[in-house]
Amino acid sequence: MCTGRCSRFIGSSLYPLAFISIICNIILFFPGWETSYAKDGYLTVEVKYMGGLVGGGLMVLIPAFHINVTGKKGCCANRCGMFLSILFAAIGLAGALYSFAVAMLGLINGPYCKVILIWKTPFKDRDFSYLNHHDMWSQCTEPKNVVEFNVGLFGTLLVTSSLQVVLCAIQMINGLFGCLCGTCIDKGVV
Repeated sequence: MCTGRCSRFIGSSLYPLAFISIICNIILFFPGWETSYAKDGYLTVEVKYMGGLVGGGLMVLIPAFHINVTGKKGCCANRCGMFLSILFAAIGLAGALYSFAVAMLGLINGPYCKVILIWKTPFKDRDFSYLNHHDMWSQCTEPKNVVEFNVGLFGTLLVTSSLQVVLCAIQMINGLFGCLCGTCIDKGVV
């Protein structure tokens, strides 16, 4: 595959992943589909880190644009453009790793919820994972279904950031080949 075509594929694949990350992070601010918890500060700490919005979102979206443009004919499709795509892919990789780490922490620590009358993170610092013990999820009485809410969204962020890491790493290798060997657009292969 031509390095230019590969760049276009990677860039266009990163767009939806970045948008999914941004949307998941925004939705995490509204547990139980209500705004009152965000307004009162009853949010999981990992939501406030904004791994999906900043890391897997903006830090991947901007490099995705440059990586996609690098592969287009007549626009940065040269060795210098491919070299710059390595740097942008490294920024995207750093953002995706940040999103991955925050999502992993969000899954490990569990949600911030009301247990009887106290707001706390009931599953944090346990010897076993709450993810394997669905019967424990009912400890969180408010917001309603917050455990499922957090597991679903942080799980989605984990998967999307993993894909972003892989794609950005591939682009770094592709950019290196494009920088050393050229993009093959000049040879008529697009």
